[in-house]
Amino acid sequence: MPLGLQDLLCSEDLESLEHDQSGVGSGFDSDSGLIRNLANFSFPDDAQEVLARFIDTESDNSTRSDYQSRLRSYSFDSFARAYSVSWILKARAHHHFLPVTAYLAVNYMDRFFALHQILEEKDWAMQLLAVTCLSLAMKMEETLIPSLLDLQAGCSEFVFEPKTIRRLELLVLASLDWRLRFVTPFSFIEYFAYKADPPGKYARYLVSRAAKIILSALHDINILDHRASSLAAAAIICASDEIQDLAFTNPDTAVAWCSGLTQDKISSSYQLMKHIAINNNVERKQPVILSQQRVMPGVRFEFASLSSLPITSKRKREERDTMVT
Repeated sequence: MPLGLQDLLCSEDLESLEHDQSGVGSGFDSDSGLIRNLANFSFPDDAQEVLARFIDTESDNSTRSDYQSRLRSYSFDSFARAYSVSWILKARAHHHFLPVTAYLAVNYMDRFFALHQILEEKDWAMQLLAVTCLSLAMKMEETLIPSLLDLQAGCSEFVFEPKTIRRLELLVLASLDWRLRFVTPFSFIEYFAYKADPPGKYARYLVSRAAKIILSALHDINILDHRASSLAAAAIICASDEIQDLAFTNPDTAVAWCSGLTQDKISSSYQLMKHIAINNNVERKQPVILSQQRVMPGVRFEFASLSSLPITSKRKREERDTMVT
């Protein structure tokens, strides 16, 4: 599973995490899946040092450098990504998965999609990849895991047989070199909320709001240009902008939250997050969901491998001749 501040918390009775003293109830926000009241938590003395090490390694699971330009230049690739992200977020909401589960799934999808292309413009292939990546992510993060058929219930145009999904899981795992655990914005978000609001008065809101902003940002391909720590800091700043008592929070002050943060990277991420936060209440158009169709297990994975192509080469259709079956 990805690294997170929950792993750094001082040892406490698990039951104490479920009931805060303010009478709110659960120690976790059911919507964001994150800590509700950071005032009841303490962080170890070396938390900042550990987070600094996270920052040193946060680029290990980035996509190929040409992936973003491919998305911008080839319309179907961009549509395929948007379709897959929308499905993942819809399924995440339907099953009440943690925000980090959706983030992981999109990362797996981006890293796989950076190496392979869908040869034909088929909606089922895009959905199959989304289902597969979410299946892998939920196994990393969730404690209650639905069956592969239940995972697709209520949010799928097509329904894939479990054996089909498992076959593609192996292909995705091989493409990612089995590297599923990595640093995400959710590795930093709770600690940054604490740094922005040490008394913890608004911590629950900061974490929940920042999580929603980060998930909304997954739709935007520009998120691929930003580091996890900068995205986390920017999301907390955006959430702080909505609270008068925290109006002093900005990229300049956020640099002090952890060693390794830089003002320019936070500012760049903040501009992206601010735009997303402003438009966060605008309902996004979801992919059209038709009546469910059963896809037989014998479907062919029509993805072309890009791993052998030089980073600077153009992606022309005649070059996509390596079939994955």
